[in-house]
Amino acid sequence: MSDSAMRTLRACVASIIEVAIDDVPEQAGSIAWWLDARLLGFVPVAAPETFQWGGFWIARLHVDGTPDDDDVHVVMAGTPSGVVEVPIGATVASGARIIAGLVIARPALVSLERGGRLSGVVSGLFLSSATGNPMEWRGQLELVAGVGVVGDRYAVGRGRFSTPGRLGQDVTLIEAEALEEAAREHGVFLEPAETRRNVVTRGIDLNGLVGQRFAIGDGVLLHGHRLAEPCSHLQLSTPPGALRALVHRGGLRAEIIVGGVVRSGDAVEPR
Repeated sequence: MSDSAMRTLRACVASIIEVAIDDVPEQAGSIAWWLDARLLGFVPVAAPETFQWGGFWIARLHVDGTPDDDDVHVVMAGTPSGVVEVPIGATVASGARIIAGLVIARPALVSLERGGRLSGVVSGLFLSSATGNPMEWRGQLELVAGVGVVGDRYAVGRGRFSTPGRLGQDVTLIEAEALEEAAREHGVFLEPAETRRNVVTRGIDLNGLVGQRFAIGDGVLLHGHRLAEPCSHLQLSTPPGALRALVHRGGLRAEIIVGGVVRSGDAVEPR
């Protein structure tokens, strides 16, 4: 996303939740994590061009034939929805159409049963197209059984640890709580993207899903294969102490049994 498009996204987020724009992080993935810490999240709009909602939401506007870098984000509201705020310095060009939409909302409440963390929600989604490239935040990911995350390096066998026929390479998950514990107990502050996991969850014990099937959203079904213990490569690209801080809480490696689309805010539940 270009600097100008990111600036307008930050301005819209700041306006909707009523904070200063300087308080909003400068990267999309960091914004999602920042919102998650406030028990909020981005929920992608399935059909943004026809979306009708009385509350505030964010639309990304694009003019056909122009570079994506020229896109701007605006605040929408009303039924029918219309532009209610254009960030300072931005201009809505003639012929601009809505190509994406985001609602800032509180994810589904986490279900706590018998004192355990038996179900949770998706709080962040990431992928990297090539080994060594930064993990990029996404509002949704497409999971394909026997392949992996569409667009991710492991789906095409180009991950650093890709091994033909090896199980547990389809998708990786990590708990938001693990990152908070790393900061609180070890003084190691990690952005979710730095862990190089695809799915960040909140509210569910991922270690307890080893050997178990679990669902995300309406139809995606995964099988927890093994723990995603931190490796020496992770230590090289993260602050000192990250490897020790994430031992036994580095997440979960899973296989995709039934594929589909996973979105921020989706429920995560054992099956």
